[in-house]
Order: sequence, then structure tokens, then C-alpha cells
Amino acid sequence: MKELLRTNDPTVIALATALLDGEGITCFRFDVNMSVLDGSLGILPQRLMVADRDLFLAQAVMRDAEIETS
Repeated sequence: MKELLRTNDPTVIALATALLDGEGITCFRFDVNMSVLDGSLGILPQRLMVADRDLFLAQAVMRDAEIETS
């Protein structure tokens, strides 16, 4: 697993997840529960992870959508 994206913005995570799903790339959201524990203040970032073999394509999808990656 490789980190594709790290952000405090839940809308960016949702958009990125939808874009990746549309391309058939499986992704996993890490630290979702940790960000909820902080009281939804956005202090702790969530991470979006993809399989090693999907990283290059996932980065291209994010670049096309103008979403900064890790």
C-alpha cells in the first residue's frame, strides 16, 4: 500500500475516492476514526491509500482532477 493523498478536507477525500472508484482503482481511507476522535475539528488528516501497482495510474487521475497528492 502506498499513500496517495493526505488531507484534513473530507470533501477532497470523498471526491478522490469517487474518481478512483470510477477508474476501477481500489482505495482505502486510513485514519478516518482518528479524525472523528479529534471532534471533527480537522486537526488529524485522513490518508487515502492505493495498492503499489495502482499508484502511477491513481496519481494521473488525481493530477487530471487537479488534486495534490502526497
